[in-house]
Amino acid sequence: MENQSVDVTGVASQMAGDLSVWSLFMQADFVVKLVMLLLIAASIWSWAIIFDKLVLLRRLRRGANQFEEAFWSGGSLDDLYDRMSTRTGDPMSAIFVSAMREWRRFTSRAKPAVGSQGAIASLQQRIEKVMDITLGREMEQVERRMIFLASVGSAAPFIGLFGTVWGIMNAFTSIAASQNTSLAVVAPGIAEALFATALGLVAAIPAVVAYNKLSTDIGRYAERLENFAGEFSAILSRQVEEAA
Repeated sequence: MENQSVDVTGVASQMAGDLSVWSLFMQADFVVKLVMLLLIAASIWSWAIIFDKLVLLRRLRRGANQFEEAFWSGGSLDDLYDRMSTRTGDPMSAIFVSAMREWRRFTSRAKPAVGSQGAIASLQQRIEKVMDITLGREMEQVERRMIFLASVGSAAPFIGLFGTVWGIMNAFTSIAASQNTSLAVVAPGIAEALFATALGLVAAIPAVVAYNKLSTDIGRYAERLENFAGEFSAILSRQVEEAA
């Protein structure tokens, strides 16, 4: 019996001496391993979304700058529409094209319809409606997968805590089975359990920070689109009144 107790203590001492990340993972219970793998996968996917959104927002801001430069250059809106109608590469140009399409349909009608006050009011409503719909559709694409970052940021610590609680329960069970409460026996099981919490924080902290940053940037970009839609709607309204 004494020999068996010495063997258990010796094995535990070897385990306590090897507390590397890989060893902690390999020594963990199946449920704790599953929690760790889930958190690692969530962290990797979160970073992929973060980099994708950063690149996307940089490209959208560059495209908006180029479009606004062409739009406010003083050239013909019809010429700009002819160039943009076949390649709407960013949401701002898509809003412009959708509004100009309604304007083209209006101006292609007979003159009596053009001068009708009812037709003018209907056109203004349609232009504002199609711009709102286009803006919402484009922003839906920009905001895609942001909910995953929010979910990881809020749920990952609790998932890691679940793995920790499960690991500590197994550690106490092992301690009771070995009938030895020395640090060499206790440390490996506790370390494995706490490693799950650490992974949960590693997944959650970047997701929360990135979600807040990206949400702010996306909100500013959406406001920029709304401002452009309002300005363009006013420009078209003046042209409609002049055409009447």
